[in-house]
Amino acid sequence: MIIPRPALLSYIKETLKSAPVTALLGPRQCGKTTISRLIAEHQNARIFDLEDPVDLMAIKSSPMVIMESLKGLVIIDEIQRMPELFPILRVLSDKSEKTVQYLILGSASPTLIKGASESLAGRISFIDMTGFNLEEIGNENWKKLWFRGGFPRSYLAKDESDSFKWRNNFIRTFLERDIPQLGINIPSTTLRRFWTMIAHYHGQYWNSAEFARSIGTSEPTARRYLDILTDAYVVRQIQPWIANLKKRQVRSPKIYIRDSGILNALLFLKNDQLLSHPKLGASWEGFIIEQLISLIDSRDFYCWATHSGAELDLLMFLEGKNFGFEVKYSDAPSLSKSMRVAVEDLQLSRLFVIYPGTRSYILSKKVITIPVSEISLINERLLN
Repeated sequence: MIIPRPALLSYIKETLKSAPVTALLGPRQCGKTTISRLIAEHQNARIFDLEDPVDLMAIKSSPMVIMESLKGLVIIDEIQRMPELFPILRVLSDKSEKTVQYLILGSASPTLIKGASESLAGRISFIDMTGFNLEEIGNENWKKLWFRGGFPRSYLAKDESDSFKWRNNFIRTFLERDIPQLGINIPSTTLRRFWTMIAHYHGQYWNSAEFARSIGTSEPTARRYLDILTDAYVVRQIQPWIANLKKRQVRSPKIYIRDSGILNALLFLKNDQLLSHPKLGASWEGFIIEQLISLIDSRDFYCWATHSGAELDLLMFLEGKNFGFEVKYSDAPSLSKSMRVAVEDLQLSRLFVIYPGTRSYILSKKVITIPVSEISLINERLLN
């Protein structure tokens, strides 16, 4: 079963028209290959899968000669396996005069990002891709997406048991195969223990000293592990916004497991066991934040907190306006002092409170609650 992803598909097609090279980046198994094949169906495309030994050997034998002979759309999957292609793509993209477009797919790695950014500067557009979001699977399926996560094979599994098994296999494969392939030499048991710790700290502010002490390493090493998992698209750091205020503000990022299904697997929570777990509220917060980031076309997003207790889960800047988002797992959220302080101190145009209810209602002139069933319409609310 293939779930249509029209917004993402359209965005990739538009990007291909504007840049010689488009890089589609994201974690393994998030659907990059599937969506590239959908694009290839309607174009004269040549596809190279560098995990296929035949394709890998064919292109390695004489990469410049092979690539130079191609026209139309060229798709190169798992390009991180052959970073020496980046200088070749630079030369060819300058020569092509728009007779060829390159769509490269890969999991994030230091080699991939550095190679693409340095060799293809001014010629490449990056698109970060994740699993399914609520716009794609339908708002009414929010609980299934929250429990299983957005990875297609997990979400589309025939039952909860198969979904949970797939997620555990993904975690093991990611640590034992994918991480070493990215050129990172850290024992899988060490990185799994660290990843599991992040799951228990999901939704909290990063404390390098505490993490270093818990895994028996230095603070720089703990920070390096965090950055590795962030670069691999399995952990998200929400950086703090430091406003020009006469208040002490929190300067550490908040950390989340990006996929809610993977979070549940790391916490070993099956089916609806999450609903009675201490991380329920934090899990809901991370799930909704990921949805908002995937739905709103902005890279300007931050967390915000003061040492006196005021806090905002997500702050976004869009078209010259400041928007705030609070995430509450509550039947009927009410206006809090923290919300009022955030509206005033951050000069918010609007503060949205997302909750698992069924209707919207107004809390104050600038604060409005939105049920999760309406979250895919968030862009309309931001523009009005």
